[in-house]
Amino acid sequence: MDDIEFKQMWASLNEKQETTLKVNQKIIENASGLRVKSLLNSMKPTKLFLIIIGILWVLFLDTVIINTFGEVSAFFTISAIIQVLLTKLSIGIYLYQIIMIQQVDISQPITVAQEKLLNLKSSTLWVARILWLQLPVWSTFYLHPALFTTENLLWLIFQAIATFSLLYLSIWLFININFKNKEKKWFKWLFDNNEWNPVIKSMELIDDLKEFKN
Repeated sequence: MDDIEFKQMWASLNEKQETTLKVNQKIIENASGLRVKSLLNSMKPTKLFLIIIGILWVLFLDTVIINTFGEVSAFFTISAIIQVLLTKLSIGIYLYQIIMIQQVDISQPITVAQEKLLNLKSSTLWVARILWLQLPVWSTFYLHPALFTTENLLWLIFQAIATFSLLYLSIWLFININFKNKEKKWFKWLFDNNEWNPVIKSMELIDDLKEFKN
């Protein structure tokens, strides 16, 4: 075998190897894309269910607020309004997430997919913060000025403790629900669910794919 034949054979082997690598890379990309899409799609039923429940809850509260305005305690009206506003904001975030899930496409540049997944992660944390802010109003909607008498002093003390405890907890959660706390037990307990895990697993798959390409 002369040098020319050897070089031709070597070039042919290199070409076949490159073709095989490209095929394998494409297979891995497609498999990763299908896995990411499957993970994200698994979140949609839960989010759609929460959107429907949220809309029904808002419609109910809006009806109650309108029909009872000026006839019930201001505590009830204000508590209900806070509930409605926070729930509407949460519904908006869930709708945004549904759109993000539809737009994630592994065939796009990886940085684009990463950005969308980061938005999903961030919005999941935000919707949790917002929903926990509702805690205090669950202890105030039934209050009435007539209850604030010396005869009810002991009950009022317990009421104040309950309300301020829930207020403190809601503010603490609003501040501390942060990705930097993801390894803490309370965070894992709150977020070990179908709204969080698929996003994190998808991000890990995208990161692995990025490393593979590099």
